[in-house]
Amino acid sequence: MKLALQILLILSSVLLVLLVLLHRGRGGGLSSLFGGGMQSSLAGSSVVEKNLDRLTLFVGLVWLISLVGIGLLVKIG
Repeated sequence: MKLALQILLILSSVLLVLLVLLHRGRGGGLSSLFGGGMQSSLAGSSVVEKNLDRLTLFVGLVWLISLVGIGLLVKIG
């Protein structure tokens, strides 16, 4: 169980870093590398940002749950 939580923690950590870097900041961020920095008149860009926000929150929750799980397993035994 502990090994599975450790693997989940590592995977979610890497994915969380990548997702945060994809967000558009003030300067455009790394999302501009993938076409996110271009200003277009399409309304789809806001939907993509909302989905990216939701995915980032979900991965953050998975990271937090696995971190708490590992902490409990270490404390117990």
